[in-house]
Amino acid sequence: MSPVSTITRRSFVAGAAASPAIAALPGLPAFAKAPLQDAGGGIFARVKIGEYDVTTLLDGQRTVEEPQNIFGMNVDAEEFSGVSAENLIPHDKTRFFFTPTVVNTGNELVLFDTGLGESGNIVGALQAAGYTPDQIDVVVITHMHPDHIGGLVVDGKPTFPNARYVTSSAEYDFWKKQDPESRVPKIMAAKVDPLVGKFSFIKDGDSVASGITAMAAHGHTPGHTLYMIESDGQQILLTVDLANHYVWSLAYPEWEVKFDMDKEAAAASRKKVLGMLAAEKMPFIGYHMPFPATGYVETRGDGFKYVPTSYQLKL
Repeated sequence: MSPVSTITRRSFVAGAAASPAIAALPGLPAFAKAPLQDAGGGIFARVKIGEYDVTTLLDGQRTVEEPQNIFGMNVDAEEFSGVSAENLIPHDKTRFFFTPTVVNTGNELVLFDTGLGESGNIVGALQAAGYTPDQIDVVVITHMHPDHIGGLVVDGKPTFPNARYVTSSAEYDFWKKQDPESRVPKIMAAKVDPLVGKFSFIKDGDSVASGITAMAAHGHTPGHTLYMIESDGQQILLTVDLANHYVWSLAYPEWEVKFDMDKEAAAASRKKVLGMLAAEKMPFIGYHMPFPATGYVETRGDGFKYVPTSYQLKL
């Protein structure tokens, strides 16, 4: 009986080098030669929550350099790098995802947020998922940041011409009181104001449609609102921008995020909602989570851990 051998990286590389590659033999064409491609991937993903279809739409994605300018602003660079290494992600760049969600209740198509606008692909993602913009019955704006309202109006035309529109009264009222020449109010003037006659304004606990309930989680913005989706005893929570990175925000809820307007309130909202999700083992959809943006939360020490879904919501 031969002894068990130990495979090391060095012995594996040496063995591979000693075996001539078939493709390297003279006279054999390289049929697999092809141009290098980008990462690719799907632009929609659908799960079942009770009787409802819940579909996430990849409006866009981008790589961002120096992420500690955005996340973990209140920790030192050594801690940020260490946490990144522990989670097998680089500390000097990150990938942002922008993920609106459409819910088909069987009676209405309800779209949550509209993406980046001219630089996004919400119409393409929606069509890939089997829907058209004119079929959207309700558009819910969770908050007024540009990557959520950008797709309301594109090239001067409403993207969802037959929809009614819903947003938090606290959110809308706050931004309309700000300097009209500042960034968000200027974008609202182009994207929200042309549709304002079709908007209704809600508060915490109000219903948007059957089985869809608003849940205030302020801090990221003054009226930032989550939405609970419930059908046939099953639930999923749209956490929107509660945590904008699965490690540097979700796992460490007290790490400050540049785009959180009230950083103390945002951290308190994160801890409260993430604790509820972990305790109830409830799935969630995060607008900036790695696509398809669905996952669960587990407790880990004083923080949390993101657990992406596999097939649980497709059974």
